[in-house]
Amino acid sequence: MNRQISYGEAIREATDQLMAENDRVYVMGLGVPDPKSVFGTTRDLSEKYGAKRVFDMPTSENAMTGVGIGSALLGMRPIMVHQRIDFLLLAFDQIVNNAAKWYSMFNGQQSVPMVIRAIVGRGWGQGPQHSQNLQAMFAHVPGLKVVAPALPADAKGMLIAAVHDNDPVLFIEHRWLHSTFGHVPEDMYETPLGKANVVRPGSDVSIVATSFMVIEALRAAEALAHEGIDAEVVDVRSIRPIDVDGIMASVRKTGRLIACDAAWKTMGFAGELIALAAEHAFEELRTPPVRVTLPDWHTAASPIAAGFYYPTAVTIANHVALMLGKSERDPESWALVRKAPADQPDLSFIGPF
Repeated sequence: MNRQISYGEAIREATDQLMAENDRVYVMGLGVPDPKSVFGTTRDLSEKYGAKRVFDMPTSENAMTGVGIGSALLGMRPIMVHQRIDFLLLAFDQIVNNAAKWYSMFNGQQSVPMVIRAIVGRGWGQGPQHSQNLQAMFAHVPGLKVVAPALPADAKGMLIAAVHDNDPVLFIEHRWLHSTFGHVPEDMYETPLGKANVVRPGSDVSIVATSFMVIEALRAAEALAHEGIDAEVVDVRSIRPIDVDGIMASVRKTGRLIACDAAWKTMGFAGELIALAAEHAFEELRTPPVRVTLPDWHTAASPIAAGFYYPTAVTIANHVALMLGKSERDPESWALVRKAPADQPDLSFIGPF
């Protein structure tokens, strides 16, 4: 059966199945038991499993992350939820110096099986302090796994795999993805961490993207197809570990790379993709690779500024066109006109939590 559910519901279903499977799994985080339940991802779980397994926490990120790490070392499987990845900066010491290093410091005798869910992305003037995408900062740290699924089926499968994993995993969700829909199996299943996925086969150019930029890449690919350009879209899914072989197989096939990332350009993940292409597929490249990222400035707060700040499907399509020796075009020509404001993915999007 081709069951269609939302990305947010896929996360809630995965959490429910994990908690039913193992009574050592618990969920803590700001807003976890409230009516909005973090985009619905924890809805009714407190009522089902009780306040000892699904509970709110104080805004003491460093201390509470330490509590999560300590409980993981004692055999629990915590899922810690942050409504903004920005708040993890307050817990950076615990994540980097304890969770990430424990396995190495104790010679592989004990690890920290903890999942930290963190929301990224724009909307309603979130601005510089509530919409940063700091994935590259955390992916730089050995011992941490960092994943950013774009599709509902992967959100469920990768969360289950992350909770089953014995290493600490940062699970990044773009807030614009929670209301997207897709086919998600009802059974409990794992989507392997560290494996990219070709979500649209093509032969002319590889558009390699992370998180919500996968959605923009797919839109761009459809527009390009009407112009006879066959774009392949690769969903990275896992920032660290990264599927070098899978991504480079696509780049070698097409000989062209557009690296898309909803984060800053300098020292960002898109640059890592281009470095990998230079190391592993240099002779197959037909043109210089291109990065499509946020500009190196603080994220926009106003809807008007957001319209100029964030790359979209139009940005990607125009970069592909230039790479193939064609001209840039406006959104109308690409049939990629957005009806919603620049800080809203579509008119059905109803709130930031």
